[in-house]
Amino acid sequence: MDNQRNLLLAVVLSGLLILGWDVGMRYFYPAPPEPVMAEAEVDATAPAGTTSASSPGSVSEVGEAAVADAATGPVEIEAALAEPTRVVIDAPRVAGSINLVGARLDDLVLKDYNATTDDESGAVRFLSPDRTDVEHFAEFGFVVAGERMSSSAIWEADAQTLTPATPVTLSRTDENGITFKIQFAIDDNYMIAAEQVVENASGAAAIVQPFAYIKRTSTTASPDQFIAHAGPTGVFGGSLYDPNSYEDLAELGRDSPAGAASWLGFTDTYWASLLIPGEGETDTAGWRSLGDKLFRADLIYDAQTVPAGGTLSQTTQLFAGAKVSEVLDAYQDTGITYFGKAISWGWFEWFEKPLLWLLRTLNGLVGNFGVAIILLTVIIRGLLFPIAQKQFASMAAMKAIQPKMKALQERYKDDKQTQQQKIAELFKEEKVNPLAGCLPLIIQIPIFFALYKVLYLAIEMRHEPFLYIKDLSGPDPATILNAFGLLPYDVPGFLGIGVLAVLMGFTMWLTFRLNPSAMDPMQQQIFNLMPWVLMFVMAPFAAGLLLYWVTSNILTVAQQSYLYSKHPQLRAAAEKEKAEKAQKKAREEAEKSGT
Repeated sequence: MDNQRNLLLAVVLSGLLILGWDVGMRYFYPAPPEPVMAEAEVDATAPAGTTSASSPGSVSEVGEAAVADAATGPVEIEAALAEPTRVVIDAPRVAGSINLVGARLDDLVLKDYNATTDDESGAVRFLSPDRTDVEHFAEFGFVVAGERMSSSAIWEADAQTLTPATPVTLSRTDENGITFKIQFAIDDNYMIAAEQVVENASGAAAIVQPFAYIKRTSTTASPDQFIAHAGPTGVFGGSLYDPNSYEDLAELGRDSPAGAASWLGFTDTYWASLLIPGEGETDTAGWRSLGDKLFRADLIYDAQTVPAGGTLSQTTQLFAGAKVSEVLDAYQDTGITYFGKAISWGWFEWFEKPLLWLLRTLNGLVGNFGVAIILLTVIIRGLLFPIAQKQFASMAAMKAIQPKMKALQERYKDDKQTQQQKIAELFKEEKVNPLAGCLPLIIQIPIFFALYKVLYLAIEMRHEPFLYIKDLSGPDPATILNAFGLLPYDVPGFLGIGVLAVLMGFTMWLTFRLNPSAMDPMQQQIFNLMPWVLMFVMAPFAAGLLLYWVTSNILTVAQQSYLYSKHPQLRAAAEKEKAEKAQKKAREEAEKSGT
């Protein structure tokens, strides 16, 4: 009766765990928004354009008293890209345009990545114009004599298209005869260099501050999660700085970390927009909240005096694109401190990046990341096999000394301290390690966590298919309640039990069934229940992670069967102990029924 009550309690608690897990995950880690798709293919031969109002507020402490350009209300992306005041961007991995109104980079799509798993969905739109629903852009300009250059100022371009082979220079001259230039250059990946030049042809000295900022809405941002940060990110004073989410920054108002900035901006799970300052000293480097879910990363250089007839030059780089680990590391090798940490690897970076390298290498050999995950699992289990052999040998030794242990427990049953001391001496004499059986599990925990982060963070896994699965970085789409994908709707939360989740639960149950250690009935019931509880808990996780777990469980079953053949006394001892417990239970029930 007690066992039945405990089992019922375990079932209820398991159900509460499943419900609590689902509610908690939905509350703390809401689903990320779908990437915005490009509305139309970018024509590299015919630039489009827009008129644009300025972003609210100034970019410099000295310029905050300046009057902001009046906003005229929200606009549609199509309208914002419709007028001919733009310079086309045409590079191997990005396409878009520069807005000549305000010298803004506010139109960029990523050629290598579709918005969804549908091949016809169009490329991911990353940068978008001001006052659109998905605004996200970078602006470069100058503060002159304490006043910010108007964001509605129209610049002139010396070319129609920016490519890696053809830089483009924007220029304008003010009423005092001071000429301002911004030369844009782009590489084959995602880095744009902006050299800001001042040529003072006036008759008096001018005090000038070059600036750059990134402005974006948080409505299209990835959620900031415990496993991976998304939001305001940078490196200051040689250390990664990412303590705040967008909600935290909204409460703070602004955040200007101590130390020299190596880079700063905003990161998403797969994308990043980051400013990398040049050699000039900075006056301000940090973030601010503009209200209405709008945020800005500011980079403002120190004021400098440009004498009559003199010049000033300051270069700033803008990274705008996909967080490909190899690309970020290559930029880091050029001298950008910790640029690879734009991917939120965390403490296990030393292990996660080699794991990603191995997955990429295996994928290069077999041409599919699902198969690569299976091969990775085989490699990991193969490396752990010697440890598993020692585990079974230790378990066999433990079974061999069971009679001696029982004798010591009976002899010192009234003196627990002496009993533990004598048992420890027995382990030492027999050279038995009672914790050896836990070692494979302990070793697999960091491997499992590292693989989870790799599948979550590595853009290489995004939209990678395997069999019926279109995206290994997302949940298994073939769930029981939609007839394994045959019915046209998605099943939310913990109810989304897919094929891989069922296989995971079943294979885990098999591994527990082959467990050589005998347990009391209550423990046995809990172990029988645990795989099905984990099936619900793990169902919403990445399909690639479940594929790893299922493969690992299958290999564990094969490994245990093999090792049992090498240690038959282990199975015999376990079966004998189980039989004795069953006989004891039968006698107790017979005695109860007899009374």
